[in-house]
Amino acid sequence: MIDSPIVKNNPKLLVFVPLFYTVWSDSILTPSEISVLEGLLTSQDWLSEQERKFLLSKIDPKQPPSVDELNTWKTAIAQVTQQSQTKETLVNLGIRLASLQGNGTVSETLDKARPALARIEGILGFISHEAIFNFQAGHKTITSEQSTQRNFDVAEMTRILDGHQAAIINKVKTLLSDPEFTYVGPGDLDLYRKQVLQWCKFLADQGYGAMAYPKEHGGQGDMAAYFAIMETLSYHDLSMVIKFGVQFGLWGMSVYFLGTEKHHAKYLKDIGTLELPGCFAMTETNHGSNVKGIETTATYDHATKTFNIHTPFELARKEYIGNAACHGQMATVFAKLIIDGQDYGVSAFVVPLRDKKGKLHPGVKIKDCGRKMGLNGVDNGVIYFDHVVIPKENMLDRFSSVSEAGKFESPISSDNRRFFTMLGTLVGGRIGIPRSGNSASKSGLTIAIRYGDQRRQFGPEGGTEVPILNYRTHQRRLMPLLANTYALHFALQHLTERFLNRTEEEMQEIEALAAGLKSFATWNTTATLQECREACGGKGYLSENRIEVLKNDTDVYTTFEGDNTVLMQLVAKSRLTEFRQEFANMNVFTILNYVAEKAKTGITEMNPITVRNTDEAHLLDPEFQLNAFKYRERDILTSAAKRLKRHIDSGMDSFDAFNVSQHHLVQVGFAYIERIILEQFIEQINKTSNAGCKATLKKLCDLFALSQIDKNKGWYLEQGYMEGVKTKAIRKMVNQLCWEIRQDAVPLTDAFNIPESCLAAPIAVRS
Repeated sequence: MIDSPIVKNNPKLLVFVPLFYTVWSDSILTPSEISVLEGLLTSQDWLSEQERKFLLSKIDPKQPPSVDELNTWKTAIAQVTQQSQTKETLVNLGIRLASLQGNGTVSETLDKARPALARIEGILGFISHEAIFNFQAGHKTITSEQSTQRNFDVAEMTRILDGHQAAIINKVKTLLSDPEFTYVGPGDLDLYRKQVLQWCKFLADQGYGAMAYPKEHGGQGDMAAYFAIMETLSYHDLSMVIKFGVQFGLWGMSVYFLGTEKHHAKYLKDIGTLELPGCFAMTETNHGSNVKGIETTATYDHATKTFNIHTPFELARKEYIGNAACHGQMATVFAKLIIDGQDYGVSAFVVPLRDKKGKLHPGVKIKDCGRKMGLNGVDNGVIYFDHVVIPKENMLDRFSSVSEAGKFESPISSDNRRFFTMLGTLVGGRIGIPRSGNSASKSGLTIAIRYGDQRRQFGPEGGTEVPILNYRTHQRRLMPLLANTYALHFALQHLTERFLNRTEEEMQEIEALAAGLKSFATWNTTATLQECREACGGKGYLSENRIEVLKNDTDVYTTFEGDNTVLMQLVAKSRLTEFRQEFANMNVFTILNYVAEKAKTGITEMNPITVRNTDEAHLLDPEFQLNAFKYRERDILTSAAKRLKRHIDSGMDSFDAFNVSQHHLVQVGFAYIERIILEQFIEQINKTSNAGCKATLKKLCDLFALSQIDKNKGWYLEQGYMEGVKTKAIRKMVNQLCWEIRQDAVPLTDAFNIPESCLAAPIAVRS
């Protein structure tokens, strides 16, 4: 076009070059657009008939310009944009180009034609003032300029996260970085299982397995360190973590907590050194979460002072038992205690499975569960007992026993209380699993955020490609999950401390807290790793980048140690019990105080000003955030109690009433746990002295709180606690916090201080 004789004779035609170039380089002309362009070109009275035909030929979809011709147009346009520092329209660029080639009359003629030319630009839908960026290099925008910064001391943040367990955490990380812990592929099931066992032996040799056992039995009596070890190991192979947990946690701790000194002296040292691999055989095919309903029997024979352990029928088999298929030599078996034909409920027994050479004992039958969705380094099995006889002393008798006279004895007279006390001692598993899952979330986020910071895609016209972590949608995908992971870290530390310093009076509350945090955390792990996989695109789908194995290995965490939905109902029942007791113990004055407090909430939090308040200071005020969480928790709990009472008062069976209200009860659990998590996050911020870390944690806490409110905005709107203008402002603030936290995202994952050998993802290698 530029070299055409027609154009040389009339340089004014060059005014169309920027328009035509933009059309052909970035768009498809529709029939209606062609029709409009033809009409506008025809109406230009300064064009000759020959010139009109020539210009119309340049918008003929049957004869598009060649690549060389497009490049020629772009080069010509670039000549007139090099000195320009302002935003210009395509029409302005065209006039300057035509004026450069013509005489003084060109500008005068084209100025008159400017309105008609501008209409063409408008009809084509171009963003006129950005046109110059198509032809200039180095276009910079707010999005392209955003980058990773260091706004806080990463080492100090690591110290905050590790807390009092920093020394043992660093020792474990050093061990995991040793070449002996190089990952192996799960393809060869036998080889993988042997390697996982070998890793556990390495850990036992360092004293990590026995860490929580008493010193007189080979341990250090340090349960806090044990939890920290398990959490840190979870940066590595999760099959190793679960094998470690089955051996030293479930098997060893069941002997420790349910047995007495004779059992401790006989078993704990060998369990802690892995000389005695074992299992925890509670779950049955017919009764998964319903431990009270298990049907394996332990029948006492007073004449021989023995128990007969028996699987009465197929579905009473012990299923999905870790360590059973290959390595377990003994097991803590939960069974119904039968004495003289009477059922005394569930007790625990140490039962031999196989000798040290791997040969099964008479009456024991084990089937390998085989390959699973994940955790294939753990040898899960199904166990049947065919009248296996064990001595009387193999009963773990801390809470129930058989006397010398052959009679049942227990320090706890109530069957229900004895049962729940026995299970309550094993609540540690519901602490270890969510802490392990949260470590997996940290690994996934570290991989995805590092990749997002380095991976560049697209960008503004004339500018360089932009890191995908700069895009708002990418930030909305990952930053709230990063905030969740930090929030859960502090909440799980709080749970651990409460468990370690528990009193008998607190146990019901601690069990509910453990059940709820286990559910919330492991659901969060599943959601986090899925989002990390998608955020890494096809790279996240490659096995070498480890998100696959993190996803597969943690998927079962949502049903380990109890199905999450069932556990949330357990939380709700505990909260309802406390609610009932609170009112049962109220006198007339405390009831009046409660009513007054509810009225105060109505005045201070639900007045017309507050429900519409969109001020930034208000939305970021921890008092507002926590009050919103508390209000939701209390209201849902109260309405659930009323709903159950209404059903029961109408004659409905209490079992049916709970069934009808199950979804409501799950929300009771969520509201309680979310409030606990926020409280602990706020508490951590208040006790953080380092200014940079404090400010960064405050942003994460704000994002956690407002993300949860945004998630539940429908409820808040229904209750009249907020109006639409406020929930919209909260959504906007969530976006802004994601934008601000993005610059701290890489340092925040660096603060996890995960060994590079554990991450082992090529896309997470620093460029």
